[in-house]
Amino acid sequence: MASQISHIVYAKKYLDKHPSNKINGNEFILGTVFPDIRRVAENIKRSDTHSVFSSVDLTFSGLSSFQAGWKFHLYCDAKREEILGRYGFYSLDETADLACIPSKLLEDKIIYGQYNNWKELADFFRNPPEIDTGINISRETFKLWYAILAEYISQKPDSKIIKKFASSLPALANMAEDIVKSVSELEKNEKAVDILERVAEEIA
Repeated sequence: MASQISHIVYAKKYLDKHPSNKINGNEFILGTVFPDIRRVAENIKRSDTHSVFSSVDLTFSGLSSFQAGWKFHLYCDAKREEILGRYGFYSLDETADLACIPSKLLEDKIIYGQYNNWKELADFFRNPPEIDTGINISRETFKLWYAILAEYISQKPDSKIIKKFASSLPALANMAEDIVKSVSELEKNEKAVDILERVAEEIA
């Protein structure tokens, strides 16, 4: 699994390589960060957002732009783990600490500069369109998730931003300080950084 900035970067890379007048770019990106809404919706299980398609590939026929982005998220989660496994990422020190959350947030920090329309996207997230997700998620929760993401993506993540983001997610709030420290330590591991950079090059 990747974190949210990484999912956005990977989605934009895919859209740039595969332009289509059938896909709305903003709604595709909205969909690609949707599955992790479970972080703020306690009634939503991971399977509710991560096990909804019969196959996880890059076939989007018959899907809305939002659904296509949602499916792309699941594809990236699987592809990312394949790439990390191939390079032996989790055999490196501290890469699996705290349920691998620090490595995901470090990945966000490393590749943030590979996307350049963060302000425009943050504005879009602050007022997301009405979407029928097919899941029992209130409009308030939907807007809350994207408001949190708008705040997170507005600047390149540093220790302060990472702590604020982690603290805003109920499941991570009590680990926020430890996550920040772990990200800082992992960033010193040149091999880990190199592998995370390779993910961005190879994932889509």
